[in-house]
Order: sequence, then structure tokens, then C-alpha cells
Amino acid sequence: MMSDISSTIMEVSKTLQRVNMYPFFDAAHYILMCSIVKEDTAQSAGTSAFSRRHPFACWLASMLMCFSGSILGNLLIGEPLVTPFKHHRDILLATAIWYVINYFPFDLAYKVAKFAPVHLVVCIVKEVHRTRKIYDGVGVAYKLYPNAYLIVIAIGVFKGSGYLEMRLFERLIRGIWIPASNEFLQPSFATKASVFISLAFLLEKIGNVPSTHENIFLGAIMFLVYFKLSSMIIGIHDPFLPFENIFCSLFLGGLADALKRATTSGKPIQASAAPNNNGSSSTAGKTKEKKNE
Repeated sequence: MMSDISSTIMEVSKTLQRVNMYPFFDAAHYILMCSIVKEDTAQSAGTSAFSRRHPFACWLASMLMCFSGSILGNLLIGEPLVTPFKHHRDILLATAIWYVINYFPFDLAYKVAKFAPVHLVVCIVKEVHRTRKIYDGVGVAYKLYPNAYLIVIAIGVFKGSGYLEMRLFERLIRGIWIPASNEFLQPSFATKASVFISLAFLLEKIGNVPSTHENIFLGAIMFLVYFKLSSMIIGIHDPFLPFENIFCSLFLGGLADALKRATTSGKPIQASAAPNNNGSSSTAGKTKEKKNE
């Protein structure tokens, strides 16, 4: 019985590694990216008419989000940034989804994509797509730079959550400049999870993980899907946050700052005005002189 379950898990993992991401998995990714641009435009401008007034800027921003992982990954490994745009079928599919999301009558396509059951399925498919992209990025980077672990992890992160790092530039295309809201200052769960999964794939590549490759790949998918469902249903948006708070308190000065505040809070506050010869403050004396005048 256990052997049958194990063999089934292995077959599912191998299938997910070999399955072609085009068109269904890529389509789920494009739907989410175009929806993010549409929602951010409506929130920033207070209106959804941006796609009507500036269709080219809206399209270009959406394409940057759709192919952000490949663009940033090519930037790190020194390949041409336009390589992700060489496959016309990917551009046509992303453009068709962008058009439907933004210009379908009565916004019906966008509303269907945001309908809870449909959105749930799209998000689950997206997490499978994210895991596959992280795995492919780590594999390519490890072949090019087998001893540069930082580069391998960085490429895996950009492949998995590059659209979050690209938002600063796609907003600039849409005429919005918010430098304080970038992923390096406020990393989201997707970026943190991409770091964690990239590290797991790297450790598996160098042989430091006591598990099979299929189990690690399927475990990464289950990890992302589980916390995505937790975010949508329960409201747990960042499970790493409690551990980050503990780590920062112990190793990044949080505990030392708390002890410093505790030791300095009991000191008496010195008087701001020095007393004169009569025992009253100089400020009070000046006030009396003004009254006498």
C-alpha cells in the first residue's frame, strides 16, 4: 500500500516536471499579471480608463509583468533581455489575455477571473508554474555558475517572483513613481518562499538533501499551494513574519535596543531653565519684568 502511494507521488512529480507550461499554466500566469496591472492602475489613478487613454503603455506594462522573470534572469546571466519575446506564440497568448481582461464588454472577463472558485483554480495553477520556473532557473544557473550559490539562488528568486521586483519599472511606464514600495524594502511572501525553494533546489543539486528530487519538487508545490490557500481562506499572508521578528530581536539589534530603552527610561529629566539667585527660574523673572513694564 505504501509503495503504491509512493510510486503515485513519484509519477505525479515527474509529470509536473515534464508537462509543457504552454498554454494552460502560462495562461494562468498571464491572467494574474494582467489583473495586477489593471487593479494597480485603478487604485493609483482612481479610474479604470487608463487602458482606454494609454493602451500601448498598458500593454507594455502588462508584458513586462508577464515576462519579468525571464527578463531579470537574463539580466543576471548576461543574456539578451529581449530573449523572452522571441516566441511569438507567447506574445500572442499574453496579448490576447491582456485584451480580454481590459476590454471585454462590461468587464465580464475580469469579473470571471476574480470569481472566487475560478480565482482559486488560477492561483493553484500559478503556484505550479512558479515552482517549475524556480526549478528551471536554478538548473540553468547551476550549470553556468556551479560554485556561485548566491547567483543561483538570485536567479531562482527572479524566476519565481520577478514580477514583484519588476513592478517599480512597470509603474514607471504607467507614469507612477513610488520608489518606497519596492520588493527589496518590503519583501512579500512570494519572494521569501522563492528564496526558500531556490535554496532547497540548490541543496538538492549539490547533494545535501536526504530526499529524492521528485519529493522535493512536489513538496515545494504543496508548500506554495498550502500557504496560498491559507492566505485566501484564513488570511495568513506571511507565515515567515513571526520567525523574522524573533531573528531580528536576537541577532539584528532588537534585543539590544530594547535593553537600551529600558535602562534609559528611568533617568530623571533635567529642568530646561536654570534657577536664579532668588530661587526662581530665569524664565519666570523675565515674565515678571514684562508685567512690570
